[in-house]
Order: sequence, then C-alpha cells, then structure tokens
Amino acid sequence: MSFRKIFISGVIQGSSRDKGIHSQEYRVQLREILKRAYPQAEICDPFDGHENSVDYDDETGRRTFYGHLEHVRSSDLLIAYLPHASLGTAIEIWESHKNKIPVWTISPMKTNWVIRFCSDRVFEDIEAFSEYLKNESIEEIQ
Repeated sequence: MSFRKIFISGVIQGSSRDKGIHSQEYRVQLREILKRAYPQAEICDPFDGHENSVDYDDETGRRTFYGHLEHVRSSDLLIAYLPHASLGTAIEIWESHKNKIPVWTISPMKTNWVIRFCSDRVFEDIEAFSEYLKNESIEEIQ
C-alpha cells in the first residue's frame, strides 16, 4: 500500500477549558513511524508552524482551521490519535470519512461511534500501530 500524502490528526487542546495544550510528543513518534513505512509520503502535521495557535485571533484561527481541513481533503490517509476525545480530530475524521479517505485511528475508545463507524482501522495504541506497519511492509515485500 502506498500513500502520497498522510495527515496526522490528534488531540491538541482536547477538553481543556483554557489555552493549555496536551503533550504533542505523539506527533514526533507518528512521523518517525510513518517515514519508515512510507518514505515517499508527504506527512502533513497541522501542529507544525502553529505551536501558538491557541493565541491566534479569530480571523487567523478560522483561516488556519479551514486550511487544515483542505489539507485533510487532499490527503490519501488520515492517522487520528485519540487517547481521549477531541472535537477537532472528530471533525477531521468525519471530513476524511465522508470524502472516502481512509482513516486509521489510534485509540482505546473502541466503543465510541465516531471511531467505530468512521475508521477503517483501529489500533489500541502507538505500539500496535507501529507493529502493524512493520508487518504490512513485510507482507508487501513477499
């Protein structure tokens, strides 16, 4: 399986009521895993260059949000990291799903309807996702 453009979706603010953000270390992990499995793919990470987006004014925030959705719609695969709920990630999953772009979700929330009905594959955690890609690469070669 080959992908031209992969979008990394995941929790940034989650359910925060202030401007705090969750650790974004998972993005580094996912980028490394994806680059090993799909070295030719462009990895689109909406956090890159927008580390201070919680401080954007409404116009900049709106332009950034809708611009990211354009990137989602032009991708070949969406990787969604959801250790817990995220409104933005749910929207990105929905946009991918309704545009027939495969959604691979990394989440323990397997009973959640968005995850169950809009994901093509679900992985319990990043380790399971990484292991799948290692095995998929081996199967492609054989």
